[in-house]
Amino acid sequence: MYTKEDIIAALKMVFDPEIPVNVWDLGLIYDVDLGERVHIKMTLTSPTCPMAEDIVLMVKQAAESVAGHGNVTVELIWDPPWTLDKMSTEARLELDLTEEGW
Repeated sequence: MYTKEDIIAALKMVFDPEIPVNVWDLGLIYDVDLGERVHIKMTLTSPTCPMAEDIVLMVKQAAESVAGHGNVTVELIWDPPWTLDKMSTEARLELDLTEEGW
């Protein structure tokens, strides 16, 4: 059996192709629910992200690598909107963002 931490570890292997930080540390993953199926609520940095379909698919595949094929749903949501403060400290350091620079 897998845990939420197992799913999160898999999600940390998914990187936004335009930003050298994983989707978890970017703060794009809002919720991971381990119900009958794994249900992930996520957002993107912008509704016009050209890689939206690819990133959602990569998130689904990463979670399925733990939970099994067909056992994961990914819901793309826009509320609340993503902001820089959702990023982990590690992500901000990687992107050389300081609080003064936001």
